[in-house]
Amino acid sequence: MLKRSLSLLMISAVALMAMDGKQLLQKKCASCHMLESPNFFQLQKLKAPAMDAVVFHVKLAKEKPEAQKAFIVDYVLDPDVSKSVCESNKVAKFGVMPSQKGNVTKAELEAIAAYLIATYPHKDFVAMIKEVQANDKIRALTDSPFLINSENVPHLTKLLIKHWDKGALGLTAEQKKKLLVIRKETLSAVKQIKAKLKPLEDEVAEAMIDREDPKRVTPLLEKIAKLKIEATKVHLKCIADTTSVLTEEQVAYLLPFWE
Repeated sequence: MLKRSLSLLMISAVALMAMDGKQLLQKKCASCHMLESPNFFQLQKLKAPAMDAVVFHVKLAKEKPEAQKAFIVDYVLDPDVSKSVCESNKVAKFGVMPSQKGNVTKAELEAIAAYLIATYPHKDFVAMIKEVQANDKIRALTDSPFLINSENVPHLTKLLIKHWDKGALGLTAEQKKKLLVIRKETLSAVKQIKAKLKPLEDEVAEAMIDREDPKRVTPLLEKIAKLKIEATKVHLKCIADTTSVLTEEQVAYLLPFWE
């Protein structure tokens, strides 16, 4: 009988904490963070990350619930860009949240964090993110990480930009300085190649529209191929130079994202 009473008390305590956490979340967080699952278009207009996105990234970065809870409590009270678990482009967009010391107590945050971990992210949000990621992979097939692409830099450089300020990656000021030089040199070299490439590709396209003999454009195709080889060499050099700046631990951190 005593064991049953204790169990009921524990269940009641957990239910009360969840209820308090939900109420506190509404009171303390809803003015900035969207609590419902956003659709793709809403994501572009938010003034702060949706709570689904916040917890999604926290759970990616921290495996155990206790670590997730501790992170949320610590970050809200003492936020810093080096602690962020979001991509650097999101930090650049939203900025680092102001400390909530004085606005929320540690005990209140613990109740909020427990509720967040138990409730978020919603299944429909995760499904949407997976669809976005799948579309990104499809786009990656037409946007080679080595040959000339829309951003003129290899995939590794794109990853560094996304994780630039993450404490988990741990780039030093000296590393950032060197990496920025590498990126600038790569962009400059590829830009020069693209300037030579475009008129050649335009000429080939025009010849095909005019139904000219494909043999006539063979020399142009050979020039285009040579320029693309040069672009590939530039990107390979960028990757080699970049990895020489990074530590083995930093490269290992980026590898799971290199898909």
